[in-house]
Amino acid sequence: MKEKLQSTINKALPVIVALLLIVGLWVWLCSSGAVPKFMLPSPSDVWNAFVGDWQLMLKHAGTTLAETFIGLFFGIAVGFLAAVAMSRFIFVRKSLYPIIVISQTIPTIAIAPLLVLWLGFGMLPKIVLVVIIVFFPISISMLEGLSSVDKDTVNLVRTMGASRVQIFRYVKLPSSLGHFFSGLKISVSYAVVGAVLAEWMGGNQGLGSYLAKVRKAYSYDKMFAVIILISALSLLLIWLTGFLQKKITPWEKINDSRL
Repeated sequence: MKEKLQSTINKALPVIVALLLIVGLWVWLCSSGAVPKFMLPSPSDVWNAFVGDWQLMLKHAGTTLAETFIGLFFGIAVGFLAAVAMSRFIFVRKSLYPIIVISQTIPTIAIAPLLVLWLGFGMLPKIVLVVIIVFFPISISMLEGLSSVDKDTVNLVRTMGASRVQIFRYVKLPSSLGHFFSGLKISVSYAVVGAVLAEWMGGNQGLGSYLAKVRKAYSYDKMFAVIILISALSLLLIWLTGFLQKKITPWEKINDSRL
């Protein structure tokens, strides 16, 4: 127990020190007058802005998280099915893989206003943008995981009479979960940013819409507050993904401890 606590402290200490240095530099820049207050509000001003408007921010955060989770669900589902299809059929991989790569060369900021134009100002364009963002890292990482499965293990279970479904369920899927969660950690952080970006381009609800409104009002203290809130939500989702990975793939932790 004591060793585990010490290990946690050792891991958290560098991050805490780095954050304190950043906040300290921020306070110094504001107090010394090196940067005008209207350009860089102090940490206390940002905190007061959050406390004064926290109910409205949390309401908008609820909308953003709803769009993020719905988009994540469909993005993961489509990406997973695409990866399985590309792993199973060579023709699908040769035809679909280049299209997936090319789709990522289109700037997200160029897609967002088009989706708002085509699909309206509701939740649908935000969800679609999140699906587009999530699809790539999930499909590519899952495909890499399915392609890197040990062939000797596959041949062994095949000689024992296992069907293709059984091989996928008991060999390929467990072996590729590490790659899947690596892609998922990237996806959850990009998903929040994608939802906020789509809200910024058009909409009345969500943190992106709130951010656009306070920017027009030159309320930079509220802008900083909502930016920090967006970062906190992304970090929370990444932590939840890591926690879920440890629960679903306990064998990876065992393998790491043996190295």
